Amino acid sequence: MTQRDDLPRLTTTVFERMSRLSAELGAINLGQGFPDMPEPAELVEAACRALRDQSNQYPPMRGLPALRGAVADYYALHQGLGISADEVMVTSGATEALASAILAVVRPGDEVVLIQPLYDAYLPLVQRAGGTVRLVSLTPPHWTLDLAALEAAIGPRTRAIVLNSPNNPAGALLDRAALEGIGALAERHNLYVISDEVWEGMTFGSAPFTSTLAIPSLRGRTFKIGSAGKLFSMTGWKVGWIVAAPRLLAAAAQQHQFLTFTTATPLQWAAAEGLALPAQWHQSHRARYAAARERLVAGLTAAGFVLLPADGTWFVVVDLATSGLPATDDVALAEQLLREAGVAAIPVSAFYAERPEQGYLRLCFAKTDATLDEAVARLTAYRATGG
Repeated sequence: MTQRDDLPRLTTTVFERMSRLSAELGAINLGQGFPDMPEPAELVEAACRALRDQSNQYPPMRGLPALRGAVADYYALHQGLGISADEVMVTSGATEALASAILAVVRPGDEVVLIQPLYDAYLPLVQRAGGTVRLVSLTPPHWTLDLAALEAAIGPRTRAIVLNSPNNPAGALLDRAALEGIGALAERHNLYVISDEVWEGMTFGSAPFTSTLAIPSLRGRTFKIGSAGKLFSMTGWKVGWIVAAPRLLAAAAQQHQFLTFTTATPLQWAAAEGLALPAQWHQSHRARYAAARERLVAGLTAAGFVLLPADGTWFVVVDLATSGLPATDDVALAEQLLREAGVAAIPVSAFYAERPEQGYLRLCFAKTDATLDEAVARLTAYRATGG
């Protein structure tokens, strides 16, 4: 019997390819964004206790009341947001939250504005909803957003804008002025905003993080996406959430119930405990990553690499041209570094759907001191040999 051959072909992303090559060659993987630091004992213990003492059966579709309330309380304490538990829905990771929000508002033929560099799930999720995209690019080296370019990308069929602050991979924050400008555009053109804020707990330096929900013009038209995995550095938990006005949240819930329906019950209990930890605990947790960031930045700078400004995420970006490295093909240079220096990085061009910036590499600093020191030693040796 002849079999059909019309299924979509599996494509291998640069992230998967670099991680696989890193494992094969015994390289240090500063490409993929996962920590290798000790995991927070408080969260591990909370999950173990929940497995023993709480239910392991289906939780409510929108999430445990304890976690929804904890999300609201966390944002009140850390970001000054006045939200209720009824405005929170728990999802199986932030990507599922993004999918629920996009599928809730995008219809076939709609346009969605995406901002490059961008998380690789945005574009296929919009396409899966039947939408098309218009692209706007941040401007390096500070990765600023040109509001005039954003407005020029808005057309009569535009239905939503997807934001990411802090931005992965650039680490840039949208400040209050930029968000207020976006809010004015969203009001003028009657747009929804889907705001990916998963890196909100990993910000460094003096620039404050401002949530879209802190902007009055955005409060009733925004889906805010959060992630326990990023807040607690437990990426395998895949516990995320959407915060939105009740009307918007109901639309996202209609999609969520047929995507994953619910999320692991014990991990929801554990995430609720984690969010309720004192502010000092959250500050200390972030400080571990700030120290790792400083360690990698200092080592790379001493080795002759030039880094771009970044205020958030687990990543730093190397400017190839000012570092004296070939800047016309970041993909080829990343593979060369992996094979010759034994360090895996991610080309920033991988975060573009079109017109990519090709002069930058992303490195992850969420690693132990020993891992970072060895990576710096290898990259220093690479530079010393003429790399």
